[in-house]
Amino acid sequence: MKGIITSAVKKVTLELIYQVVDERTKELATKIEELKKKQEEDFRYLVQKIDSNNQRIDTVIQMLMELKK
Repeated sequence: MKGIITSAVKKVTLELIYQVVDERTKELATKIEELKKKQEEDFRYLVQKIDSNNQRIDTVIQMLMELKK
């Protein structure tokens, strides 16, 4: 009888552990996905800023070239 109870307790314990691990894994996967999206948004923003500054630099260079003439 003791063996059956011990076996049942182990099985229930393992099932609970697996359930907790599954839930935590899902939470972490969701957080990772959110971080990836945030990173992509930040990257797009930085690229836009760089492009905007490159355009400004090009404009200044063109103005300088015109002034040189």
